[in-house]
Amino acid sequence: MSNFSEERLYKVLLAPVISEKSTFVADKHEQVVFRVLRDATKPEIRAAVEKLFEVQVESVQVSNRKGKVKRFGKMIGRRDHEKKAFVCLKPGQEINFQALEAK
Repeated sequence: MSNFSEERLYKVLLAPVISEKSTFVADKHEQVVFRVLRDATKPEIRAAVEKLFEVQVESVQVSNRKGKVKRFGKMIGRRDHEKKAFVCLKPGQEINFQALEAK
């Protein structure tokens, strides 16, 4: 954790993914899903989650999703690529997003 700048760690996590699939994964496997920077590495993601939420991380898996090609009338465009991190917390650890919103 000491080899990453604090400023970088605050930028790595973009947003939590709140969806039906991420809720299912959270309940079954004690994982939390985040959208992260596309150039973020697993050690950076791990350090950012541990610093920001004060929890212990067991492992991190990442998923790169290519942006869809879409048409807008005659123009062809593409949505942005996205990187998601599935962060597995150690047993007994949890991140409560409702409590964080109240602060």
